[in-house]
Formats: sequence, C-alpha cells, structure tokens
Amino acid sequence: MLSTKMDERQDIVLRLLQQRDQEGMRQLFKHYGGALLSIIDPVIRQPEVSEEVLHDVLLKIWENIGAYDAEKSRLFTWMARIARNAAIDRIRSKSFRKQSKTEAFDVTVRTHNELSQTPSMDHIGVSKLLTRLDDNHRSIIELLYLRDFTQTEAAEELGLPLGTIKTRARRAILQLRTLLQREMVWLPFLYLSLKNIFGY
Repeated sequence: MLSTKMDERQDIVLRLLQQRDQEGMRQLFKHYGGALLSIIDPVIRQPEVSEEVLHDVLLKIWENIGAYDAEKSRLFTWMARIARNAAIDRIRSKSFRKQSKTEAFDVTVRTHNELSQTPSMDHIGVSKLLTRLDDNHRSIIELLYLRDFTQTEAAEELGLPLGTIKTRARRAILQLRTLLQREMVWLPFLYLSLKNIFGY
C-alpha cells in the first residue's frame, strides 16, 4: 500500500514537472526535499551550505527533467544521483575548501520534519534509533525506506549482491524491532510500514 502511494506521488510530481507546472516544484520540495537533503548533508556537513546545494539540486531537476528516462531508473534514484553529484562538486570547489579552512564543521545532527517524505523516519520516531544500527545495516534501511530505493537499486548503489541486501535488510528490521520493544508507542506503526515495504 505504501509503495503504491509512493508510485502515485512520483507519477504526479513527474507529470507536473514535465508540464513545467510550478506546482511541480512545490510538490517536489514537499515530498522529496527532506530525502534529498539527507543525501547532501553527510557530504557537506555544513547545514547552511547543504540547504544552498538542495536549492541548486531542485533547480537542476526542474531544468533537466526532460533528460529523465523512466526505463533506466526510478525518479528518486535519478534525483538522488543529481543531489550526490552536486554535493561532491561543492566540496571539491575552491570556495568551499577555502571556507572550510576558516570555519569549523557543524556536526550537529539535523532534523527534517518539515522537509521529509511522509511518512518519514522522524515522523515515526525512528531516526534516532538508526544511529544505533551498525553502518552496514543503517545504510540499507536508509536507502530502502527513506530514499525509496528498490532492493535491486540498493544493491547497485552499495555494490553488493542482491542476496546480501535482502539478508542485511531482514537483520536490520529485526534489530529495529528489538530496539522498538523498549519504545512500544512506535512499534505498531513501524512494524506495518516495514512489512509493507519489505514483506517481512
């Protein structure tokens, strides 16, 4: 059910963008801004700069939507590549390197309640729990849940066999269930959400 709603939302946003409808930009920011920022933030590690890059990314998506090919990838996968490349380009720029020498990185973890996809990790109280997973399991959950990757796309993104992705995803879900047993208020919602996505 959740996957179907995401597909419908993607189709609406894509159609609006292709029609050059300004509502498409608003919907793009509303539904995907938080997820794109979650890709940019870990690379930039400076909140104000990350938001600047997000603005640039949204404009690039708007300007280059004609280059999107649905047969090659999902819409968010395509947008995520744009966001990641933009973030990398920014940290490699001379102006960024110069600024980094004079300013300390702000390593405060940001919340994305106003920007995140719905339902987002923050909305169901799980984002903090993700920090308690090891890197391998956390990265998979973030790709599959927060960034709307398929398991095949996650395997390609991480350079891992599909079987490994499935195994680690299942283990990550089991770990989250264990952690959430201590915070039962979130458990029913999360369990149903993960079950809909992964079928476990």
